[in-house]
Amino acid sequence: MAVRFRVVLVAVCAAVALGACGSSSKKKEKFAYVEREVEVLYQEASTAMERKRYDDAIELFGEVERQHPYSVWARRAILMKAFAQYRQNDYEEAVTTLDQFIQLHPGNKDAPYAYYLKAMCFYERIRDVGRDQDFTNNAVQALNDVVRRYPESEYARDARLKLDLTFDHLAGKEMYIGRYYLKNGKHIAAINRFKMVVNNYETTNHVAEALYRLVEANLQLGLVEEARASAAVLGANYPGSVWYDDAYNLMRKNGLLEPGSKPKRSAKELRKIEERQRKSEEKRLKDAPAATAIEPPSDDPFDDSIESPTEPTPDGQR
Repeated sequence: MAVRFRVVLVAVCAAVALGACGSSSKKKEKFAYVEREVEVLYQEASTAMERKRYDDAIELFGEVERQHPYSVWARRAILMKAFAQYRQNDYEEAVTTLDQFIQLHPGNKDAPYAYYLKAMCFYERIRDVGRDQDFTNNAVQALNDVVRRYPESEYARDARLKLDLTFDHLAGKEMYIGRYYLKNGKHIAAINRFKMVVNNYETTNHVAEALYRLVEANLQLGLVEEARASAAVLGANYPGSVWYDDAYNLMRKNGLLEPGSKPKRSAKELRKIEERQRKSEEKRLKDAPAATAIEPPSDDPFDDSIESPTEPTPDGQR
């Protein structure tokens, strides 16, 4: 009886295994190598892309490249494959594919887009200021690449807008760390962070607070002249800021006001200033570019003003 039970059990396991193998085989056969005309294969990939079947599109564009590696269709397929990977958030795979395109076709008309999409793969992974900023730093480098290489392109215009937001994010990270140091009595470390914001991110919204924090930190260390210098810069550049009013009150409290210093504003004036700043920040966020990348340019693989539409095969024949 036991022997019979074991035989049945083995048979069941074999059936399950065969079923699993059959399922796996079917999955592998979905994109088995079947040589087809490049136009037909590319059209299938484009249709899958339009229908947002990104897994299928990635596989089919890959087949275009694999079956017809020396055609202009393959060149375009690499770029479209990267876009499909980006669309389903496979950012690392997309970056690898884009690097391949850039290496193989540096002079192609779509190279600016490849650099831009690579930058977006980093930009969309920027984390909050309390976390590691590797993606932010990579985004800055990649966006700068777009602006430096193709300054007149539509991608450069969008990259400049995103750079402003990226710099603001990096400045926010420095402020976050600086406040932490200041709160824990590490004044020199805090001062270095606030100076970095003032010197390296002078176009961001964090500079006024950074100057105030420099006043605060220097006074706590007894460095009066350094505090005066930061307060003077704050007053000259941000006279309508609430941070200037805080600096004024701090200097007055320590008996360090100089003759002619701006008197303290009324509560009503401060509320008006805060309201203006709030509206300005809301407008900035409203006008900020969306995180989604610009769509790829025309997908006509023969629309190429730099490289010849017909590329030579490995043996030099056309």
